[in-house]
Amino acid sequence: MAEDRADRIDLLLKGGRVIDPENDLDGICDVGIAGGKIARVEENIPEAEAEHTVDVSGLLVTPGLIDIHIHAYFTRQSSGPGLFMSSLNADAHFPLSGVTTCVDTGTAGADEIAHFKETVMAKSVTRVLAYVNIAKPGMGAPEQDITTFDVEAAAEAAGEHSDVVVGIKTAHYWTSKPFDDLHPPWESVEKSVQAGKLCGMPVMVDFWPRPPVRSYSELILEKLRPGDIHTHVFARQFPVIDANGQVESHMFEARERGIWFDLGHGAASFWFRNGARAIAQGFQPDSISTDLHMGNIRGPVFSMLDTMGKCLAMGMPLEEVIYRSTVTPAQAIGRPELGTLSVGAEADVAVLEHQTGAFSYRDCGHTKIDGTDRLTCRLTLRKGELIYDREAMTVPNWEDAPEEYWPVTEVPVKVRRFWREDAVG
Repeated sequence: MAEDRADRIDLLLKGGRVIDPENDLDGICDVGIAGGKIARVEENIPEAEAEHTVDVSGLLVTPGLIDIHIHAYFTRQSSGPGLFMSSLNADAHFPLSGVTTCVDTGTAGADEIAHFKETVMAKSVTRVLAYVNIAKPGMGAPEQDITTFDVEAAAEAAGEHSDVVVGIKTAHYWTSKPFDDLHPPWESVEKSVQAGKLCGMPVMVDFWPRPPVRSYSELILEKLRPGDIHTHVFARQFPVIDANGQVESHMFEARERGIWFDLGHGAASFWFRNGARAIAQGFQPDSISTDLHMGNIRGPVFSMLDTMGKCLAMGMPLEEVIYRSTVTPAQAIGRPELGTLSVGAEADVAVLEHQTGAFSYRDCGHTKIDGTDRLTCRLTLRKGELIYDREAMTVPNWEDAPEEYWPVTEVPVKVRRFWREDAVG
């Protein structure tokens, strides 16, 4: 039992390789958690100072992962033309991958964001944030109807719910049909940027270039502002690599301007022919994300860790992959307090196993890449609370269970679970 002292620790993660890029930390260290926050990150914290110790030697200890492109809102409109009906339950999927924060990208518009907040965000163990769709009804058919693009409504909704809203989203607008008065080429992007200016937040853009009228270079060099995010950067439709196999100059120019490039894997938006060659030439995604929803979770995306594994296979160092799954996504969404193990930070923590061997990964073009690394999740903590422990690392063998485990009883009794006591039937 820990001593009664001000710096007492509820949980001690002992002996892991701590990778905390925000604090330039990479080494064997102990992480102490108290009151749902990071209390100490030091070498050799005595077990006697902790209520409960978990041996994580041989494992990685990182900040909770942040996935800034997913879909987790179940619209209150149970039917309607083109409404997106493939969102997933965040708590059923993200903790098992070490993800403690996810960001829904525009499933809800201004009409729906309050309902999203009440019915999903407030009830989820996973921290769920959101971009507000420029189309008031949200994702689906309204994204093709410019009469639903409401700058003031989007900005007002973002401001009113700024505790959970991180920006404005434009997506899927007029990808193939001829432009006309009801479908101007840049209407969705331009209205979104206007809304972003009004509410002081970034815009995330899901985009299909149609040169010469609507080119990709014009999007990233002229239409977007520094801090705005282009997601699906390695999708097949983007001129990332030129005819000579080199990264296009406009990619580096846009990065110099401050444009943010998010991976956003998705069902059709990640191709090794773009990603592997770009990364080999020093053009890495600013943030790693999945675009997970029920339509792609069985493949080719699978999970945040699987997407991170693809980045490892493409040549990104482990430390860089952790950095672009914690620190940089926190920066992109304006939440720098996340993605860190700084003392005083909320204790969102992932304990990962770094496996080495022979592994293969698939892209959206039905090709594969072979690699030597894979990441799997062993423990996930959210605000210091255990939310994933598939291999029972935090509990004793049943033969060694405490006294209260053993009696036959017909009413709930208090038993120790993790470092607390809970009623168990």
